[in-house]
Amino acid sequence: MDTDAPTGARARTRRAILDAALTVLAQNAAASLADIAVAAGVGRTTIHRYFPERSDLLAAIGTYLLERIDAATVRARLEDGAADAALERVCQEYFELGDALLFAFENPSLAQWAGWETETESDRALARLVERGHAEGALDPRMPASWVSETMWALLYTAWQHTRTNEAPKHAALDLCLHTLRKATRAG
Repeated sequence: MDTDAPTGARARTRRAILDAALTVLAQNAAASLADIAVAAGVGRTTIHRYFPERSDLLAAIGTYLLERIDAATVRARLEDGAADAALERVCQEYFELGDALLFAFENPSLAQWAGWETETESDRALARLVERGHAEGALDPRMPASWVSETMWALLYTAWQHTRTNEAPKHAALDLCLHTLRKATRAG
């Protein structure tokens, strides 16, 4: 993560640009930096001051998404309660990031961003959770943490696509996602 993150007004402006970029680019991947500037309520020169090139903006979006995943992981309280319940909580938290993460997965430049390959604290926390689930007897010990994680992300992608492609209500897609995750990872 970026430990030299700006603070105060500069941080708010940067966050506004990143949020606007995610919204605008999710609707139109070919949108210009000028379109993003309008959505963020800033001028084009401000966008260029923060992100001189489109590639800089996309890399910053990748970092921003990892920060949002980390925040969602913290909100899920992985250390609290039974491991299977914590796994469902983190899945629910990640589900809420759907539009932003779908954009990342479907944008070739961002999907190939090297930052995705770096193991994060969220990755390690999820692995510890699965190991705890094995020890508790709640999660199938034949499934390593990496498999459970990849299964959860695949189910999340399927749920997000289900809402988009089949116009399923979000709550219905999330229910199906959680039900499938539960059945796929349950011990016994």
